[in-house]
Order: sequence, then C-alpha cells, then structure tokens
Amino acid sequence: HQKGYGVKSVNSKKPVNEHTNFEIASNSKAFTTAALAILVEEGKLSWNDKVVKYIPEFTMYNEYVTANFNIQDLLTHRSGLGLGAGDLMFFPDGSDFTMKDILSNFQYFEPVSAFRTKFDYDNLLYLVAGEVIARVSGMSWEDFISKRILEPLQMDNTYSALSRMKDKSNMAMPHSTVTGTIREISLYEEMVNGAAGGIISNVNDLSNWMLMHLNKGKYGPGLEKQLFTQASQREMWKIHTTTNVGQNPRYNSHFAGYGLGWGLSDIKGNLSVSHTGGLPGMLSITFLIPDQNLGVVVLTNTENGGAGLFSTVAQTIIESYMGMDNFDWLETYYQRYQANEGAADSVTTQVWETVKTADHSHIKTADYTGIYEDKWFGKMEVFVKDNQLWIKSFRSPKLNGPMSFYKANSFAIKWEYQDMNADAFAIFSLDEEGKAQSIRMKGISPNIDFSFDFQDLDLRRVKD
Repeated sequence: HQKGYGVKSVNSKKPVNEHTNFEIASNSKAFTTAALAILVEEGKLSWNDKVVKYIPEFTMYNEYVTANFNIQDLLTHRSGLGLGAGDLMFFPDGSDFTMKDILSNFQYFEPVSAFRTKFDYDNLLYLVAGEVIARVSGMSWEDFISKRILEPLQMDNTYSALSRMKDKSNMAMPHSTVTGTIREISLYEEMVNGAAGGIISNVNDLSNWMLMHLNKGKYGPGLEKQLFTQASQREMWKIHTTTNVGQNPRYNSHFAGYGLGWGLSDIKGNLSVSHTGGLPGMLSITFLIPDQNLGVVVLTNTENGGAGLFSTVAQTIIESYMGMDNFDWLETYYQRYQANEGAADSVTTQVWETVKTADHSHIKTADYTGIYEDKWFGKMEVFVKDNQLWIKSFRSPKLNGPMSFYKANSFAIKWEYQDMNADAFAIFSLDEEGKAQSIRMKGISPNIDFSFDFQDLDLRRVKD
C-alpha cells in the first residue's frame, strides 16, 4: 500500500501522492551505516578501526577517548557527550560551521557520562562518519549514497542532498504552528554533509529500501543482487548501546537498544527495527518487523503532534498484522500531546507575563553590551537596537533577536527565527561594578528541541 494523504502545502493545497518527496531527517542515518557496511565488506575499513586512522585531526574531550574512538562509536550514541551536544552549530540552518570546526570542537564539550556507558543521542558524530566515508571512498558522502545505494535500489526520485533536487514540483513543504497558526516554512538547508539527516525521499522509493532490508540485503528481480551481506545486517541490527525498555504492556518488550543507525526492541516476541526523523516541520518514521516481513514508513510535513500521527499510523498497522486488538492510539497520543503542550505553554506564558510587568528601570544597557565568545560556538554580540538590548550570533545568523529583562541578571530572548520553539534565557554574570562578564543560556520552554543546546554555551566577554 503506497498512498499520499493530505496536502503538500497549506498554500498550494496540492495533494500528496506516493512519489511526493519529504526530508526524511534522521532516517538518513541507516543509509550512512549501510554505506559503511559496504566499505567494510570491500576491505576498505573495519568497524573497530580507530577514527584517527582516517581523520588524524579528530579530537575528543580527552586523549584516551580520542585515541580509542572507533567507527562504531560514531554510530551508537555512547560517546559520553550530552544529548545533542553541538547541534547548535546547525540548528537553525544557515550557519557557516565547517567539517574542520566539527572535528576540533568536540574537545570543548564536557562529557556527561563515562565513555561507552550511556545512550545520549548525537548528530555530529554521524557527520564525522560521513567524512570517514568520503576519505575512505574518495567520493563525497552524497556521491557514495547516490551511486552505491540509491541507484542500485532504483530509488530514482531520492536525493542525497536538497541541492541535488532540481525539480521540486512534487516536494512537500514543512509546516510550523509555533506562532499559533499552521504556516508553511522553508525547507531545511543541509549541514556539511547529509550523513545525519540529509536525504530527501518518498514512500515509493523507501519501499525499495525497506524490501532490501527485509530480504537481508538482497534486491532486484529474483533477489539475485546484494547490497550487503546478512552478516553486515546482523551487525547493524545488533544492540550496541542499551536503552530503557518501553513501558507499553501491549508489547511485552524485554529489550531495547540502538544498533548501527537503527533502534531495536521486541514486540510480542518479534524483533522491531525502527528509526524516527525530525527537522523543522518534517517528521517521519521507518518501522520494520522482519519476522512478519513487514515494513511501514510514514512521512509527515508538520511538527507539532506529528510524532503522535506517525506513531499512531505505524503502530496501528503493525498491531493489526500482529493480530492484536484495536487500540485508539490517536486519542492516547493526542491526550499526551495536549498535556505536554499545556504544561510547556503554562511555563512560557508565565515567563512572558513576567517580562511584561518586570521593572527594568535599573538596567544600564551599557553594562551588558559587548562581544562575548564561546570556544566552540564563536562570538555573539549584545547591542542596542531601537532602545532595546538585542543579541546576535556571528556564525549562525538566524539566531538574533530582542532581549527583555526577566529577573535578577537574566533576560528572555525572542528569536526572529520562529520556525521551531527555541526562545532562550540569557543569564549574565556581573563583576563587582555590575558590568557583565559572561553569559550562560538555556531554553525557555520545557519542550524545546534538544538540538538547541544553549545550555552547552559558555560565553565570555572579549570586547566592550
């Protein structure tokens, strides 16, 4: 069953079909691990090779971790770094950070757990994996994915980068409700490579991808061709980092973890292989139940509540194939969404109400203005615009906006970028004369996306 539901854009109202393209975001990670599996089988590298063998300038937060970090460590979210560490270099899009920046910036992050002991989802290390593919194969990640995976599988309308898609007439546009009403927003421009989330695809092409996996790496008429071996698939579908088992009593799950680009669990004794993807206004899920020879992919083009939608559709289909009784997942996810949104809204509403009534007459703007620098994120400037303090990032131009006094030494920032919920606090540290010396930041909403890792910034004044 391949079908489109709804519209590509609230503006055009043109219907979605099975060939409509979506940004599949982190569902791209499994393509990266498949690419590495191909290189392993060709003897170009080993899963346990150290990253510094191929990228000598790769630097982590201490010498031991740098020296011992291997290819699989790039893929399994067990680096010791916190959730989404460094994602602010690419969220929002439009920044000027390079691969060189990424490779050197890991050294500035503070680990939150011991190396290889805890799961914390990571995007940047997948970008490094993409760089490994480029250096080993002699072609860019985008070229390798296109030539070695998309072309063989006849995924003819799938693209390894948005810039490679010349005809966008059947492209779904992302949508946001952050400002209150649903509106079309711009497509997310790619990072330094697409290894963490750059692929654009559709349900028709992704069916070929899922069928290849369900056939243990084989594809084509009569399954006479092979993308990778069953041994490689076992490696990708083996738990490398454990995670907490879901509490859903319907599934009777006994294990959960992360393989290589795939989340792994069990549903009623059946292996479940899945991954989700999220970019501004685009959410998706891929779900494979190999024992049932079943694959489901759901691509959506709105963010708020989208996870509930793709989960509802995927779980309802899977449960019907498992012979389970009908369960109203839509209502369950809707109630959960309403509760989460309500709690977050009450927090953010209170913050902006406090801002409205706060007495800022004692604030001397000159005490706060100046240029501040973080070791990995670079410089931000606090300045006066229209009689109000503003802040802007030098390297991520979408991060700019007015600062409103909140409490004590803290200000609330309303970014001009409103495609995602990312407004933040700026908390200043002052010297004995009341002059700001540094800034710490954190998101205002409890529901802020983890990729806005403002809490990892340590901005120090470098210029008045």
